[in-house]
Amino acid sequence: MVKDSKILKIPTLGREYRREEIERMMENYDKIVEERAQHVFDVMATRADKEDLERLRKAFEFAKDAHSHQRRKSGEPYILHPIAVATIAASELNLDVNSVIAAFLHDVVEDTPHTLEEIEEKFGEDVAFLVKVVTKQKKEKYEMSKQLDNFKQMLNSVEYDVRALLVKLSDRLHNMRTLSSMRTDKQMKIAGETDYFYAPLATRLGLYDVKTELENLSLKFRCPQEYDHIEKKIADDEASMRTKLQTFIDEISTLLSSNGIKARVFYEYRKPYSLWRKMHKYGDDFEHLKYRHFVDIVFKEEEGVTEKATTLKIYSLLTDRFKEKPGGISNYIDSPKENGYQSFHLKLLADYGRWEEVHISSERMVRNSRYGCLSDRSEGNIRRWINKFRGVLKDIAQHGQDGSNFIENVVASFYNDDIMTFSPQGKPVILPQKATPIDFAFDIHSQLGLHAKYCRINGRLASIKQPLHRGDIVEIFTDPESHPEEDWLDHCVSYKARRAITSYLSKRKKPQYERCMHCHPIPGEEVIGFKHPFRKIEVHKRDCSVAIKMASQMGDNIVAVDWHPDEHIYPVELVITCIDRPHMIIDIMDCISNSLKLSVASLNTSTVDSIVTLTLRLGVHDYKELQTIMQAINSIPDVEEVKAITLG
Repeated sequence: MVKDSKILKIPTLGREYRREEIERMMENYDKIVEERAQHVFDVMATRADKEDLERLRKAFEFAKDAHSHQRRKSGEPYILHPIAVATIAASELNLDVNSVIAAFLHDVVEDTPHTLEEIEEKFGEDVAFLVKVVTKQKKEKYEMSKQLDNFKQMLNSVEYDVRALLVKLSDRLHNMRTLSSMRTDKQMKIAGETDYFYAPLATRLGLYDVKTELENLSLKFRCPQEYDHIEKKIADDEASMRTKLQTFIDEISTLLSSNGIKARVFYEYRKPYSLWRKMHKYGDDFEHLKYRHFVDIVFKEEEGVTEKATTLKIYSLLTDRFKEKPGGISNYIDSPKENGYQSFHLKLLADYGRWEEVHISSERMVRNSRYGCLSDRSEGNIRRWINKFRGVLKDIAQHGQDGSNFIENVVASFYNDDIMTFSPQGKPVILPQKATPIDFAFDIHSQLGLHAKYCRINGRLASIKQPLHRGDIVEIFTDPESHPEEDWLDHCVSYKARRAITSYLSKRKKPQYERCMHCHPIPGEEVIGFKHPFRKIEVHKRDCSVAIKMASQMGDNIVAVDWHPDEHIYPVELVITCIDRPHMIIDIMDCISNSLKLSVASLNTSTVDSIVTLTLRLGVHDYKELQTIMQAINSIPDVEEVKAITLG
């Protein structure tokens, strides 16, 4: 049987179509393509001259011709994707002409035979650079992995121009908006990249709208059932609260209007991703989450009146009418986040007996949240962010960080939400969330971090490992004998601190042997060693029960050990038994601290029937030093016995 020649099959559409159907579809697509491209030209006409608009049309025609034989997974002409990316760049991110041209051309070099040289010849060096950054480089061998190498390539572009990242974000945003046409495994890959890299990048660039949409699209495709569940909960909660919230915001609107303040007042529910993250962070279910929504007050700026003055006037009016929650203020106007976010947050008790979160912002602040680091068009504003990023990128390259840590280091330094802390002199120090005084010290100066011993937070004595909070005043105290320890890496998050600590620890002489975790030997004791494949020699005390057992089973693995003391300190517990008398503990501590010049890690005492048992912990370098300490303590009058227990 001969197949009807008028019936064709387009694989990407998944079924057969008659030729006339395809022709009609193509005609419709041609119309859609022209209309959507024209929208980009119309948007750019308000801020581009005639010559630039001609270059923009030329770029569209070039991309249209280059992609003419390509289709997306949905079956649409591929050119609709570059048009969509250019639309986002032009209308949502407000980018310049060259960036929008690069958006049209961003896949030409990667997906067609055309070259960067052609792009440069036709559209100039600037456009060619932007296209190069967003073009995935094909290599025989990737430095880290294909994905991480591409991330690094984009991050390195910040050294020259932040626009390349914004074009890539436009591309990623459209890919996420159309992700439903992809296979499930591809959805997971792209959504995972978005959640880990692109959404935090948008956060750091201050692009709140882009960040929010990317986060939510990522969750929607990673966990569709959970996303739908939260979305339904939001709809139900909004329906039940609508009347109360409307009454609350109507009263605020009337209050402001009657006092001559022009402002928009509305409520907004947090998006599913934000609530999902809070549920996981606090272990709450949806019903027990606080502040599932917030009230926005957006006022118009008045000539001759500062934004802060208007904000404080609104704050005064609100707190005269509603009870304010103590400690519920976050002042992001005086202390903006590093990505530029500004607003004044407080919590008010509504008449229906519920604390409501209220955000007070100017129209300018809201506008800045949309356009992020590009909202302030001054070169200095953008350049400060780029210079800080450049410094970390160069430092990573200079210190030869391997691929497995590169992205983690950058994420820790730039993508987390930040907190602003202060030195006692009032100097602001911006750190990632969950930072500690260790991070603070290294941000001030590497030597301050390398010798930090303790600190004062808001005037109170504190450990350098204690988490910091927004607004904390931190004072670091040092000791020449204090140096980073392994566990410091568990108590810092900034790239600068982690890199400096890792560098210091890598230069410190490593132990020659592994100590038995049962008997805890130290240099100078009678010890024996056992060889293990692919491990250091394990050292045991000669009377260790584990060593005796191993000697009976692995006798051929026994080796002689020449273990000399070095700078390593080994923890020891001393148990001192003595007769109770005045100044006994003072005499023991004087011996340890003043005569022996040792620090005590902990001290506990108990007295029963005039017999004192004193347990203290300290560190020693070797067995000889331990014997010297024990003899010195034993020589104190009324000390009966000193026992030592070496610790792991």
